Amino acid sequence: MKTTCAALIALSVVGGAAAFSAPRSGSKGTGEGWLKNPSAPVNTEASMKKTLAKSLEGAEFQKRLSLLGSTGSIGTQTLEIVDACPDNFVVDALSAGNNAELMAEQVMKYSPKIASLATEAAANELKERLEGAGCKNMPEIMFGDEGILACSTVDTADTVVTGIVGAAGLKPTIEAIKLGKDIALANKETLISGGPVILPLVEKYGVNMLPADSEHSAIFQCLQGVPEGGLRRVILTASGGAFRDFSKDELFKMCEEDPRAVQAKATTHPNWDMGAKITLDSATMMNKGLEVIEAHYLFGASYDDIDIVVHPQSIVHSMVETQDTSCLAQLGWADMRLPLVYSVSWPHRLKMPYKPLDLAELSQLTFQKPDNAKYPCIELAYEAGRAGGTMTAVLNAANEAANEMFRADVGLGFLDIPKLIEGAMEAHKDELKTDGVTLDDILACDEWARAHVEAATSKVGSKILII
Repeated sequence: MKTTCAALIALSVVGGAAAFSAPRSGSKGTGEGWLKNPSAPVNTEASMKKTLAKSLEGAEFQKRLSLLGSTGSIGTQTLEIVDACPDNFVVDALSAGNNAELMAEQVMKYSPKIASLATEAAANELKERLEGAGCKNMPEIMFGDEGILACSTVDTADTVVTGIVGAAGLKPTIEAIKLGKDIALANKETLISGGPVILPLVEKYGVNMLPADSEHSAIFQCLQGVPEGGLRRVILTASGGAFRDFSKDELFKMCEEDPRAVQAKATTHPNWDMGAKITLDSATMMNKGLEVIEAHYLFGASYDDIDIVVHPQSIVHSMVETQDTSCLAQLGWADMRLPLVYSVSWPHRLKMPYKPLDLAELSQLTFQKPDNAKYPCIELAYEAGRAGGTMTAVLNAANEAANEMFRADVGLGFLDIPKLIEGAMEAHKDELKTDGVTLDDILACDEWARAHVEAATSKVGSKILII
């Protein structure tokens, strides 16, 4: 089906500020709108003491891991870290989708107590493969939601790596937190959708929420040693995605004249080798908007004290500004293993066999402000974050639905994506819940937003998107 892109150019979300709006804190250094107890172990006296105590334990530590999403990119790269540091890590549980062949190889190598796949058929295939390979340490083989929960709550693991995508990661993460397990956070929905539920649990059970993606790991690393009250501003860097070298007018013209070319380019990232969903999120810059929300919950900064800067080289992974206006940055090659290492070894620094950074080889690092008119998803994310409560769950689910349908080639244009998201947010205003938010509330909003976007997609041609 032919994609359409021009239909929404004149509508409010494209080429200007989003129609949906929420109150601003106006902080800019005043401290208004900041979280007292962020989910990452930073910005408090208690977290500083905890970091120091763990640091003084030395690097002769051993952590027992439960890995959710073991056959995906996060999972396989985490296991590469286990291979590089076998004395420091033991794998107690593995869960994945339906890749029974790769899971069987992982079970034979790491001997987990539990191995879980998405379906019963995949679990049966795994069992057959292990028996055929003569597995001597047969794990408990499970499947479905029950299997994921079993992996996240296995008694011996002290750290759960959440490498599964989507709202499916919420419940196992919550149950792991309740058992006092640290979370190496690679599942965005945990905080973007579930922040109102997760934050009180992190505080109650005293666990460490350790970011495993490059930007938030960079911020986390920069904040090591920064005392309570020392953080002034968070600066997230962005590659700029597939259309960073296009002006707004050039992009919109291309959308109108050659939507197929836009579709192809939007799913190709200039710097990182990522999955299709995240690559498209980078093209719309929604990935950076979602990271703003995640940064708020991880580090406590007000939305008015979280900025985005486009950095095409993807070497400076993010920065923080302290109260004295010093700017601290974390640099490294575009390698997802680096933030993963720190998430499972914090606060220690393990010797890894990676290529060292060579600044002379780079020759230059450049930065520029993002064009919010070209990337309306950025402002939508800020507005959802400021609204708080269930609005961020709606934003996230609406984006996932629109992203999926764009890639499925159902006739959705690139510029339709932000409009569909805005429509869902606008429709949710009267149902917005900001106090006493529960997991059931989050999951219900997630389901509702997906259905709303699906229904609205059929009306793209008539421009009636807010229903």
